[in-house]
Amino acid sequence: MNVPLLDLKAQYATIREEIRDAIEEVLASQHFILGPKVTGLEQQIAEYSGAGYTVGVASGSDALLLALMALDVGPGDEVITTPYSFFATASAVSRLGATPVFVDIQPRTYNIDPKKIEEKITERTRAILPVHLFGQMADMDPIVEVAKRHGLKVVEDAAQSIGATYKGKKAGTIGELGCFSFFPSKNLGGYGDGGMVVTNDEQIAERIRVLRVHGSKPKYYHQVVGINSRLDALQAAVLSTKLSYLEGWSAARRRNAAFYDAAFSDVNVETPYIEPFNVSIYNQYVLRVACRDDLMAHLKNQEIGCEIYYPVPLHLQACYQHLGYREGDFPESERAARKTLALPVYPELTEMQQEYVVSHIKAFVSGEASL
Repeated sequence: MNVPLLDLKAQYATIREEIRDAIEEVLASQHFILGPKVTGLEQQIAEYSGAGYTVGVASGSDALLLALMALDVGPGDEVITTPYSFFATASAVSRLGATPVFVDIQPRTYNIDPKKIEEKITERTRAILPVHLFGQMADMDPIVEVAKRHGLKVVEDAAQSIGATYKGKKAGTIGELGCFSFFPSKNLGGYGDGGMVVTNDEQIAERIRVLRVHGSKPKYYHQVVGINSRLDALQAAVLSTKLSYLEGWSAARRRNAAFYDAAFSDVNVETPYIEPFNVSIYNQYVLRVACRDDLMAHLKNQEIGCEIYYPVPLHLQACYQHLGYREGDFPESERAARKTLALPVYPELTEMQQEYVVSHIKAFVSGEASL
């Protein structure tokens, strides 16, 4: 049996006609950059997330970059974040000439440890950039508290967590800004790159709208230097169509996660831990397991999709050697990088497929499987 890590073809089969109609409407209009489709999606995301203002941009990476640009982060500044995340989290800081300052993660949630943030704050710190990893939000109350105490801004990297909640509040709406990614593999994914910045600050939202079009307002008149980061109408049409399904898809992911949790209850693996005040959307379902690399090889031999998120923490990446970090500086991030493995959890996954995945993991862990 073949069980892919993610099966977007299965999702597309359920919404094919709606998607084609939405795309055809854009083609007929010949309006491809920004415009009414993007404005419409921005309004939908505002209503869905509870954010006051939303700005569609070209990617989740650009959402992070523009959020920091809107806060005037630049050379000499520092931004506190996690070393256990996708590279875009730190690169957005570096691209502005600022320095990412890393704080280790909590061992169970894989999110930044709020208790370790304050000791990293200096006179150069401008913002805190928590990541809501794998679809679960970071513990935001203590993060916001320490930020307020030191006059800092909070930018939520919510690329993996649209629709997730923390104490009833949606991802992206607790800090000054939130950043979403619509990369195709995300729970709400487009058919190409796309992203969005959300905020409850009207002035910040307007600044990002200007920055995303080369810093021009009106056209051809530039008060600031911006970038070209405009969400296109085709992506907006696709995302607008898919948004109505998002809650159902997230519920299906939680159902699949619960199936795994129960199936692995008597197996020597560590299943995802979700804080009681959180609702996760399970962008990934990640096990922690001994002999992770051997298990991955075994699963791939059985045509079971799996992936390591992320094999090298950001503080150990070659491009950040100049920051002076060494192996052992962030032990929980490093342990997660060595021991975690993501399994298929997408909404269209069948019970038969899940049973197949579980049976091969149980066989491996019990020593009955051979490579």
